[in-house]
Amino acid sequence: MPNLERPDAIGFALTYRSGTAIAAHTHPAHQLIHAISGAMRVVAADNVWFLPLGRALWIPADTEHEIQCDGQVGMRTAYLSRACAEVFADVRMISVSPLLREALVRLAQREDASLEPLLRDVLLHEIARGSMTPFRLPHPGDRRIAELVRHLHANPAERRTMAEWAVRLGLSDRSMIRSIRAETGMTFRELRRHARIMVAIEKLSEGRQITPVAYDVGFETPSAFAHAFRVVTGMTPRQFVADARASARAS
Repeated sequence: MPNLERPDAIGFALTYRSGTAIAAHTHPAHQLIHAISGAMRVVAADNVWFLPLGRALWIPADTEHEIQCDGQVGMRTAYLSRACAEVFADVRMISVSPLLREALVRLAQREDASLEPLLRDVLLHEIARGSMTPFRLPHPGDRRIAELVRHLHANPAERRTMAEWAVRLGLSDRSMIRSIRAETGMTFRELRRHARIMVAIEKLSEGRQITPVAYDVGFETPSAFAHAFRVVTGMTPRQFVADARASARAS
């Protein structure tokens, strides 16, 4: 990636195979990451961020991050110079409007250099207005709680209780409660619900049907799944699927 010195932006169109892992790295410029196909998980700022269709991630300069591709990913990414007005000083999930998506695509095509300043301004405008509730899981520093988070994500339907997890991790119930809260800001119940919904987002992004996904991730009924999905994401599963399909058609 070129080291941008002027208030410029440059775009790239990249394709990655499913399962591709991009190791932890940093950039000297700000970055906006978006997938026009497939989905990504980005580890940054002590969180695992889930990026299905219709979502992008704003990563400030010098922020270490790594990327995992779920399905074949068609990435459209833009790097913005430090000389650009910094929109956010922290990692943010951005809702990708049709205008923002088109600006990313056109910037990556590099067909007309005279358009680049205009596309940069569009990006900055849409990033500033597009901050939204993120899809993310905490990335704990405590190895025991990190193990718990990884397991809940890998095995969302498992029903092991918090007390059983405390025994497995060598903690008392009280220490378990304190450690989960300190590392994630959640209770055990909230953390498990959050992990289940993040896995559901991955599955729905792959085109899976809502009801089978609800059971796959551990919910006893589709209505319980819909309620939990709304609590975590602010939308119903049907709204999420409709939004993803609209993004796919626009791409």
